Amino acid sequence: MKKLIYIFFLLFVSFSFSQQPAEKKDLKVGVVLSGGGAKGFAHIAVLKAIEDAGVRVDYIGGTSMGAIIGGLYASGYSASELDSIMKSINYETILSNDFPRKSKPFYEKEEGEKYAISLPIRKRSVGIPMAVTEGQNVLNLFTTLTQHVSNINDFTKLPIPFLCMATNLETGTQEVLNKGFLPIAMMASGSFPTLLAPVEIDGELYTDGGVVNNFPVDEVKAMGADVIIGVDIQNGLNDKEQLNSALKILNQIVGFQMYNTLNEKYKTVDVLVKPNLENYNVVSFDKMEEIMKIGEIAGQQNMNKFREIAQQQVKSKPHTIKKDIFKKFHISEIQISGNEDYTRAYILGKLNLKKRDSTNYKSLIESIENLSSTGNFELIQYKIDEIENGSAVKFKVKETEGENTVKFGIHYDNLYKTGVLVNFTAKHLLVKNDIFSGDLILGDNVRYNINYFIDNGFYWSFGMRFRYNNFNEDIRYEDSLINKLSIDYEDFTNQVYVQTVFGRKFALGGGAEFKRIIASSETTSELDGGKITANDEGKIYFDKSNYFNLFGYLKIDTYDKAYFPKEGLFFDASARFYLSSSDYLNTFEPFSQLKADFGMALTTFDSLTFQLFSKAGITVGENENRTLDYNVGGYGKNFINNFIPFYGYDFAELEGNGFLLSGLTARYEFVKKNYISLTANYARVSDDIFKDGKLFEDTKSGYMAGYGIETFIGPIEVNYAWSPDHKENYWYFNVGFWF
Repeated sequence: MKKLIYIFFLLFVSFSFSQQPAEKKDLKVGVVLSGGGAKGFAHIAVLKAIEDAGVRVDYIGGTSMGAIIGGLYASGYSASELDSIMKSINYETILSNDFPRKSKPFYEKEEGEKYAISLPIRKRSVGIPMAVTEGQNVLNLFTTLTQHVSNINDFTKLPIPFLCMATNLETGTQEVLNKGFLPIAMMASGSFPTLLAPVEIDGELYTDGGVVNNFPVDEVKAMGADVIIGVDIQNGLNDKEQLNSALKILNQIVGFQMYNTLNEKYKTVDVLVKPNLENYNVVSFDKMEEIMKIGEIAGQQNMNKFREIAQQQVKSKPHTIKKDIFKKFHISEIQISGNEDYTRAYILGKLNLKKRDSTNYKSLIESIENLSSTGNFELIQYKIDEIENGSAVKFKVKETEGENTVKFGIHYDNLYKTGVLVNFTAKHLLVKNDIFSGDLILGDNVRYNINYFIDNGFYWSFGMRFRYNNFNEDIRYEDSLINKLSIDYEDFTNQVYVQTVFGRKFALGGGAEFKRIIASSETTSELDGGKITANDEGKIYFDKSNYFNLFGYLKIDTYDKAYFPKEGLFFDASARFYLSSSDYLNTFEPFSQLKADFGMALTTFDSLTFQLFSKAGITVGENENRTLDYNVGGYGKNFINNFIPFYGYDFAELEGNGFLLSGLTARYEFVKKNYISLTANYARVSDDIFKDGKLFEDTKSGYMAGYGIETFIGPIEVNYAWSPDHKENYWYFNVGFWF
């Protein structure tokens, strides 16, 4: 009886288990994203379709743009979040070496914005840049976007295990990047030749992985994927009729090896998604919406296949990570590595960071832009580690190899006429942190500018300037028997000074100056009072004196552009104390002059800019030298000494020991980088502008209308000016950066 009961029990258990459903197999899904530059926007749309179908992505790998999209997706972003991120990026700025002008050092704003071409000197020969950009803006973007996983060095530990492909530039072999610093790995994989410079990792130089493996199917399969979804955005090789640009030819060369193995890889892909992107190329960043739409169509066409895969997976809760670039953190430690020619103080001064500061990721990027804009660093990596009493910010810098450069510029204006600028710049010439720059200007008026500056960051910096400037122009001289004299004007200025910068915006400095001014004319007319006499050569000298002066200044410059600014402030207040003179013509008594220059730009409706400007100058003490008066009138950006532009009047037509000047320019950008403008300005010039409190008595007015365009050689402008005070009118022309 017991045996019978036992047999029935076994039969019952067997029957019960036979009625249970078989255990569901959980498919591991790997996604492979190919390279293709801007065409990679289609990846985001396909990833969104994969998500909508309910597929859980277990592994992801990619090359070039596929590595960038894949790396961000692996770090925890959803496809919808990537869509928003990509649409918010200014690709023209990111794919360039340009940084916001406000981040540039004061030295660069004053001395560096006049060159059209800059070429590095390497090993005593002039070269060309390795690529359009070193990629600092790209690295800043990637580092900010992946800050939430910055503590993960093993990419298999990311929310989605990840790998990407790069090409060893020395050996031509492929490299699987699956560990290290995620932003650098993404950047190395996406360093398209000539567009982004190669990236150095652990002493090896890497470039775009698409050169050797643009579709890493086998590598993702080896991670453990049961099913591969491959998204290929490549177009195939072009025929000879299509090879009509350097970019297409470069793509063709890169694609030879790539396409030889592609068909074999297709055979190992379970679901192949191939958007039709033959009408787009790697730089079609302005076609983002169209490319994403094509990716969406391709994703929908494969939706049933995606759903079939999802039904064979065990659902899991999506992994989410808080990503907050505005989150504040307290700096308790700052580490810097990789610097040899620039001191820690210099780097911290440009970063404007100190221990015990509080900042956020957005502000930290601005600090890095400040350092990058010096041009002294090819690449700056940063990482933030949480430690016991705050955050440790770790910087790894790669200094620019080319210490010397040659630069060129051209210019024409009404005063200086034609000019060709040749510059030689050397860094680390004598000590760390120093820069030497020498300008030689050839043309109608030969000139030179020599600068030597030691930048000590937070501490006081030291500089020297040597300048020779000359021009010839007709200038009104009230004491002469004729209305105007043709003046040959020469200025030799030699300065030593110290300067410090605070708050990233203000520059405070001062120093000593030796100046020699020679102002002469070959006109033989006698001048009143016998103060001016002819020498043996028949020249009349208005000044031929040496001056020893002290000077000081306070400056702020937040204009977004040096020419045609759209926003920002400008302020330059200076004082010059004339202590002694060789007294060539007059009895000299020490005196001082104070000047201020203020400007503000504001843009409305994205295209209409209003720029307010105001200038003033006074003389304290007795100045008997006409040459040192404030000479107001004309148009120009690089007037020296006390020559002040004033539209509607001839060059230096108004003169006195003091002046007040204000104006407003309305400028409209009707086509990108093309402007029409209208300016009204008003001035009072007198020996005593404060006399009886009548500041606006005898005010002069002038108006100007013009057209300007931004070009790679600088602004090209034509302006017409007039004044209701007289019957004269003037045309002003200038071509190129002012120097």
